Amino acid sequence: MGGQGQGQHDRRSRRQVARLPRDEAAQSFVAMPGLTIGDTVPNLELDSTHGKIRIHDFVGDAYVILFSHPGDFTPVCTTELAAMAGYAKEFDKRGVKLLGISCDDVQSHKDWIKDIEAYKPGRRVGFPIVADPDREAIRQLNMIDADEKDTAGGELPNRALHIVGPDKKVKLSFLFPACTGRNMAEVLRATDALLTAARHRVATPVNWTPGERVVIPPGVSDEEAKERFPAGFETAQLPSNKCYLRFTQVD
Repeated sequence: MGGQGQGQHDRRSRRQVARLPRDEAAQSFVAMPGLTIGDTVPNLELDSTHGKIRIHDFVGDAYVILFSHPGDFTPVCTTELAAMAGYAKEFDKRGVKLLGISCDDVQSHKDWIKDIEAYKPGRRVGFPIVADPDREAIRQLNMIDADEKDTAGGELPNRALHIVGPDKKVKLSFLFPACTGRNMAEVLRATDALLTAARHRVATPVNWTPGERVVIPPGVSDEEAKERFPAGFETAQLPSNKCYLRFTQVD
């Protein structure tokens, strides 16, 4: 009964939002969780350290990692940007673009980059960082942190990271609170998994890394699997006698 009651409450809440005047509905929407898998990223035009950027044009036919930061000259963000700069060549090898966003102006970003590069000598922040001093972009991208505020009580973005596909839709998301830095090695690993799954129409098992076996989705019959994977596949023998766990190797 509890689950059914909650579902009815959620449906009523959605209907109530739908009946609100436009401004009130927008405010109600902003209070909901941010962008998620399958959502189209808003096509915003924003200032950045590389000049004006329109998000959909920047994505083009590539995959893009769009990641937000609570603010310039802050400790966790500085370590994250330095780490991302260290992985930039690896993402570039995969044809994946990087786009950061932080709630300060372009000049502040440029000054901050000097600190980031000094913190980890040899690493260059060559990707653009979008400016959002008025917090308009984080509202439209729905990246507002529900708990964190700046020293003046203003809104701050959470540590959201979205991998956006060529169709401008979110393919994978990470969401961290301001107090917890992201693991850029895991971002790279997840990117490899996502690209491999898209390229070969497979899935990747737990802790998968490139070169390891992948799994064949349940919707693929054995006959189709034999055609798609001529090198063969291995089916795990399980107590249920259900042949759903099938491993194969892809390039």
